[in-house]
Amino acid sequence: MWYVYVLRCKDGTLYVGYTRNLRKRIQEHKNGLVKYTKARLPVKVIWIGVFLSKKKALLFEKYLKSGSGKALSLIHISEPTRPLYISYAVFCLK
Repeated sequence: MWYVYVLRCKDGTLYVGYTRNLRKRIQEHKNGLVKYTKARLPVKVIWIGVFLSKKKALLFEKYLKSGSGKALSLIHISEPTRPLYISYAVFCLK
């Protein structure tokens, strides 16, 4: 499986990424091994999506980084008062 994740950085910015090994990748962020988040620690996982293929994970990551996806993430994903929801939906993007 592949994962798309959203982190909230200390400065309030959001980081969107994808990985096959979620636990390892999140630990890399928390240990300061990722360039963007290194200067913005600590980071908090605020959303995780699960995908069956790398292609679909990449497409969704790309969408979240687009204008429409940024709007979606600001409205639905980045609400600091809402609890973390882990999505197990398999997205059928063409």
